[in-house]
Amino acid sequence: MLETLEECRRVLIASNSRESAELLSIVILDVRMKLKGIDDADLKALCDEMLRNAASEPSSPSKQAQVQPRRPLLRVVK
Repeated sequence: MLETLEECRRVLIASNSRESAELLSIVILDVRMKLKGIDDADLKALCDEMLRNAASEPSSPSKQAQVQPRRPLLRVVK
């Protein structure tokens, strides 16, 4: 099932359907989490830790100029 979902995502990306591909990525993540026994609290803890690490890492000025900030597509809430 995951292989089929991944292939569908590749087709969507190739056809320039980025938003649909991102939504399918969320479905893929959900399926993987269920298969691995990862619950919402674990995912939220991981996201919180990643945000803390990203906030504490200093960025070089050239890197800041290259990276455009993106609005988060989804926010994990419980």
